[in-house]
Amino acid sequence: MAKVLIAYFSRRGENYVNGSIKNLKQGNTEVVAGKIKDLLPDADVFQIDTTYEYSKDYMTCIEEAKQELREQARPEVKNPLESIDEYDTIILGYPNWWGTMPMVCYTFLESYDFTGKTIIPYCTNEGSGMGSSVRFIKKLCPTAYVIDGTPIHGAEAANADREAREIAELAK
Repeated sequence: MAKVLIAYFSRRGENYVNGSIKNLKQGNTEVVAGKIKDLLPDADVFQIDTTYEYSKDYMTCIEEAKQELREQARPEVKNPLESIDEYDTIILGYPNWWGTMPMVCYTFLESYDFTGKTIIPYCTNEGSGMGSSVRFIKKLCPTAYVIDGTPIHGAEAANADREAREIAELAK
């Protein structure tokens, strides 16, 4: 059986959910990561996080994210993994920020050699799907096999059992 890593970026606190701002104790992408982990108990989990904290205010946070995108910033990953060599498959989860993944996910992808690995992306969003993220993953990791990805409506993350099963099946 393939060795699987579930790597995800998620933001708790103020988030946009079904047209309004709600305070989430656990970010939507993290909720889905937990569902996938339940289905793949032998998988390892790594939360991709930055060395700094985004604003707790949602509107300020999305402006910070937009600025990072404009600058093509590469935020530093907090507590990065030493290596991903032992993994055959990486399930990569993230929210859709400005039509792509958060810039720290770019940092993560540029930090390791994904040659011969399978990357299975999933993206929580409020209607914008995967955006251009899969195209960028393929560009950043040209020697990996990148699955097209699974968009998950963020407001439905707690009920995304079918999507989690589909992602887990791809990883087996």
